[in-house]
Amino acid sequence: MASIGIIANPASGKDIRRLVSYATTIDNNEKVNICKRIVLAAQALGVNEIFFMPDTFMIGYAVLDSLESDRVLCSKISVLDFEIEAGLADTVRSAKLMEELKVGCIIVLGGDGTSRAAAKSICTTPMISVSTGTNNVYPTMMEGTVVGMAAAAVALMEDPYSCCIHDKRLEISINGFLRDIALIDGVLSDDLFAGAKAIWDPCSLRFIAVSRCHPATIGFSSVAGAINVVEDTDDYGFAVTLNSGISKSSDRIVRAPIAAGVIAPVVVSNAERLDLDKPYEFEIIRPGMIALDGERELRVNPGDIVSINVSRNGPYRVNTRKALELAVQLGMFEDKYAERIN
Repeated sequence: MASIGIIANPASGKDIRRLVSYATTIDNNEKVNICKRIVLAAQALGVNEIFFMPDTFMIGYAVLDSLESDRVLCSKISVLDFEIEAGLADTVRSAKLMEELKVGCIIVLGGDGTSRAAAKSICTTPMISVSTGTNNVYPTMMEGTVVGMAAAAVALMEDPYSCCIHDKRLEISINGFLRDIALIDGVLSDDLFAGAKAIWDPCSLRFIAVSRCHPATIGFSSVAGAINVVEDTDDYGFAVTLNSGISKSSDRIVRAPIAAGVIAPVVVSNAERLDLDKPYEFEIIRPGMIALDGERELRVNPGDIVSINVSRNGPYRVNTRKALELAVQLGMFEDKYAERIN
């Protein structure tokens, strides 16, 4: 029996960056529609059971009721049973439970922060990240039908890793203790309070470390991307130190798309490559916050030693095009294949 999991974050795309930029909005009703298309496509290729994360908008139940009402549901839909906290902890817990249930693929609908939360719990299950958030570097915009077909193909393959990239991640340690991870970027800023968790003011930034970067992305990783391109397949990351207010002749001013429709000038005083599994350490001079994949998470104080390590311990991210090409080679779109697995 083939199964997949769906984590749809009802809070994605609703942070403060919506107020200070011109980002696209994907509301929760559209997330329900995307999930319906995922379910229909996945069951058409042979998925028998689909698990949903419980959430405040009850996305899983809305999908179940709608598809049952339309009499088009063939697979079994289950919503995980636990008391929700209406935060990223629900994503972390759902991803853990889905992996324990041995689903063949986990689909995550949200932004960078949602994918990061899922990645905290996922060790071996292939993951597809669909963009429904604000600043999206890790997830991509994909049609739900394609996502459902790719997830089904991966869930049915004997070797699903043949169409996956084992992603990099940033491992953040403070005073020798691993505190958290990021999939795309870790940013040190002068902001002292979490407040609105999303970070958006470039004037407060001191340091940016990235697992990958490109000028075609939106968010603070694009500051590094305006200087150097680092691909997901490159076995290294990159870091930039930002000007603290004292101008030097070696400073560079780059213009980067830090938010949708917002291209801001940022002064960079240093840029360097971060080799894989070689931690980069620095001492905190004044109080601040470390934001991970765009959200303030860790308070740091003078004297703290911060270590950032780029590793290949991230999730196995599905290359959807490759997954579907392999599905064609394996005959998954042919009726005789469906008869063979049922």
